Amino acid sequence: MGEIQIYTDGSSRGNPGPGGFGTILVGGKRQKEISGGFRRTTNNRMELLAVIVGLEALKLPNLKVLVVSDSKYVVDAVEKGWIVNWQKRGYAKVKNPDLWKRFMQVYAKHQVRFQWVKGHNNHPMNERCDKLAYAAASSNPTAIDHGFEAMERSGLL
Repeated sequence: MGEIQIYTDGSSRGNPGPGGFGTILVGGKRQKEISGGFRRTTNNRMELLAVIVGLEALKLPNLKVLVVSDSKYVVDAVEKGWIVNWQKRGYAKVKNPDLWKRFMQVYAKHQVRFQWVKGHNNHPMNERCDKLAYAAASSNPTAIDHGFEAMERSGLL
């Protein structure tokens, strides 16, 4: 099997505010779109969740995966090795530790590399992910981003 491509984007209508993510998986001639929204979250959480959901959707282990994202937050955290240091420190003083821990569990199952693309720059798959994320954030979502709301209640944000 060749390399799987995962295109991602996140959105929030206010930061924090209602948010959503859009993910597109492409493998060979197959393509799958996934999106979802939450009543209260942040843009960075949705950017990261889009990647996580894409990786979690893969059925086979040890796949070669290219993640294409317009999020410097996500791409740099992995490509520049920040996540390795965060993990060594137990995610102390790191924003969104719940999602980074979840990411690392699924990331370890595959051979993943990242590519950053400039957002809103006519990249067809990024534009489609943006539309999915925006629609999910704008749909008056009722789902709860439990990690965000727990951190918000405890004053950690």
